[in-house]
Amino acid sequence: MQSKTTHCKIVDCTIRDGGLVNNWDFSVEFVQHLYKCLNEAGVDYMEIGYKNSPKLLKGADSAGPWRFLDDNFLREVIPNKGHTKLSALVDIGRVDENDILPRSESMLDLIRVACYIQDVDKALELVQIFHDRGYETTINIMALSNVLENQLLEAFKLINDSVVDFVYIVDSYGSLKPSDMNYLVDKFQEHLPNKRLGVHAHNNLQLAFANTLLAAGKGVELLDSSVYGMGRAAGNCNTELLVTELQNTKYNVRPVLDMIEKYMVPMREKVEWGYIIPYMITGILDEHPRSAMACRSSEQKDQYVDFYDQLTTPETANK
Repeated sequence: MQSKTTHCKIVDCTIRDGGLVNNWDFSVEFVQHLYKCLNEAGVDYMEIGYKNSPKLLKGADSAGPWRFLDDNFLREVIPNKGHTKLSALVDIGRVDENDILPRSESMLDLIRVACYIQDVDKALELVQIFHDRGYETTINIMALSNVLENQLLEAFKLINDSVVDFVYIVDSYGSLKPSDMNYLVDKFQEHLPNKRLGVHAHNNLQLAFANTLLAAGKGVELLDSSVYGMGRAAGNCNTELLVTELQNTKYNVRPVLDMIEKYMVPMREKVEWGYIIPYMITGILDEHPRSAMACRSSEQKDQYVDFYDQLTTPETANK
């Protein structure tokens, strides 16, 4: 029987999304070992950071080098590239297109453009530039759970006429249930018949893996994940689960377990991510996790009832 997931490719976002947890403070050894393990595991892409410009962002000095990838630095980090391709994410208004070399001169293969729904036109202008420079491209529309139907339909028209290779269904707040994911994949497939799709799920409701598998079974090709789930707040779908589950003989979980044992477990003792109650609360309320992140870095980090009341009681919500 032909499996439903042989078309899938994994995009590991440990460094890029995980960097939101530790301000991209990964050692070169950490990143090199991760690349080696992902390559041995058969993972298709490693998102090695952001390609934003330090000129356009506050607080750039304090962030690790994976926040503003430099091509020369990347050549030193990964002198021998394997079959795992390299990806970087850019944000509208935070990237200088002049910093992006032609793909023939770059370590990167895939550039993903993240935007909110009102900036899809600007995102597609960047996509066109990166496409013309030879890259594979995606558009990742964030916070889809808060997008109105008519906004989405307008965006689909623009996307249909663009050169973008992949369009992402992004569950920014980790609030989507499998039924929501099912609905969104259907809608994207109906309105973007000639575009390939990707999915990026967060784990606030412990549904990232389930939602990713559901999307994969419906034909979505690019599946985002991170090793040990490391990502902003509740984290992402776990790479180790995907490489085990996807019906594709090229994947092998053992190298991912090596990365977890040697590097992720020690890191988890220093910084926090994953299913934690304040992140669950923002997930069920379909809200950005910033309030939960602030709660977890405060003295009141385990006062869950107070946190819930603050977010759900009108008179305290605006304090």
